[in-house]
Amino acid sequence: MRYQSTRDSNLKLTSAEAIAQGLSMDGGLFVPESFPRLTEDMIISLVSKPYKDRAAQVLGLFLDDFSAEELEKYAGEAYSQSGYDTAAIAPLYRLDGETDFLELWHGPTSAFKDMALQIMPRLLTASLRKTNETREVCILVATSGDTGKAALEGFCDVPGTRIMVFYPQDGVSDVQKLQMTSQSGSNANVVAVNGNFDDAQTGVKAIFSDEVLRAELNEKGFFLSSANSINWGRLVPQIAYYVSAYCDLMANGTIKYGDEINFCVPTGNFGNILAGYYAKKMGLPIKKLICASNRNDVLTDFINTGVYDKNRPFFTTSSPSMDILVSSNLERLLFELAGKDGAFVSNCMAELTQNGQYEVPAHVLKEITSTFAGGRCSEADTDRTIAEVFEKHHYLMDTHTAVAYKVLGDCRAETGDKTPCVVVSTASPFKFCDSVIKALGQPVASNGVELIGALETLTGCPAPEPLGALRDKTPRFLDTVPVDGMKQAVREFLK
Repeated sequence: MRYQSTRDSNLKLTSAEAIAQGLSMDGGLFVPESFPRLTEDMIISLVSKPYKDRAAQVLGLFLDDFSAEELEKYAGEAYSQSGYDTAAIAPLYRLDGETDFLELWHGPTSAFKDMALQIMPRLLTASLRKTNETREVCILVATSGDTGKAALEGFCDVPGTRIMVFYPQDGVSDVQKLQMTSQSGSNANVVAVNGNFDDAQTGVKAIFSDEVLRAELNEKGFFLSSANSINWGRLVPQIAYYVSAYCDLMANGTIKYGDEINFCVPTGNFGNILAGYYAKKMGLPIKKLICASNRNDVLTDFINTGVYDKNRPFFTTSSPSMDILVSSNLERLLFELAGKDGAFVSNCMAELTQNGQYEVPAHVLKEITSTFAGGRCSEADTDRTIAEVFEKHHYLMDTHTAVAYKVLGDCRAETGDKTPCVVVSTASPFKFCDSVIKALGQPVASNGVELIGALETLTGCPAPEPLGALRDKTPRFLDTVPVDGMKQAVREFLK
């Protein structure tokens, strides 16, 4: 299978080349020329298989540079019991007869990014070997909280790699910050940025497109790649957990093959829900993908109107991983819905850069609304949802999952749709202790990791072991830079 850029469909790369390069030189994102099909026989065969086998099967449909044996090995290593606190890896939690939570936070960093970033370093280093790359790769990451730690954990002391993470100084939770700044490993660096996530993400993209810096690093024996979901090697493993959730619903008798289901996804950068869209394109019986936004509702507005407009206030919320106004992966969706028209996508991205907005034509909007629905959730409703679900079901959810559950309820009330729905639960509530404690109506008497024990006492729910271990950690990385200092920070790291 060949891969092309969303801005130049004439550019063709192998899967290994696309993963190794990360971002296309023209600024576009790599996408497959076509999508393989998930057959009935294939899905039925996966129902009785463990998660690692499901993941290897899905990856094999896209990564034909890799043998089945390689993918089985990488998946077996990435999704082993030693790295996750449940053998199911990505279990479903049945809340009621119409709703399940797909818990993607049982891995080493307690967030859904582990589902991709535990296997991506294996795919990347193998891709470097397959493309005969001799330079050392530096992984650059802009994070709104969870990607940074998951990438640091995945690439920790991986030979031939370095990793540098930029995060917004005041845009992550105390637990997320300590997770990153206390990271072990001799190949890592973590730097705060004076700005929000969009500033950090824009800065990283500028570094990738800087030809002078690229040449300078090449002379030193380095090249840059990405662990954000702009990299196909980060995005493709996420398709697997949509397939896995469908298989688990079949296994527990909730549905039979061919029954449609909905997914409700809290999303800011559009990568998580895009993986669900790709699963639907492959034939997974998905009826609707519900995009759940917090106050930063640029995606919901786009789905409902066809106008993408980042010219709006930026809000720092209790669901920081969704505090994003420029959603990188939306470019991939535009490419597919516009008939793989690279010129159209390039024009949209140019308008976004120059004017802060673009509008898609009516036929593209019709395609969007046929698959997607969008809704928003206020801060007060986020708190209310956490409290109500815990009181009624004794189920503790994080702020992002609460946004999705509230939006799902609103969509059901508006449309009357009773289709079984899976809420994609993206993080442990213990990553956002202060917000969850406040939502439960209790005062926050301390800060940082001290609140982990307070939330355990309040709810009777145990914290994931990796988060509990933070109580003994101290920060290693203390640097903060302005946005225009990010390039120099990279130079210093790679000197």
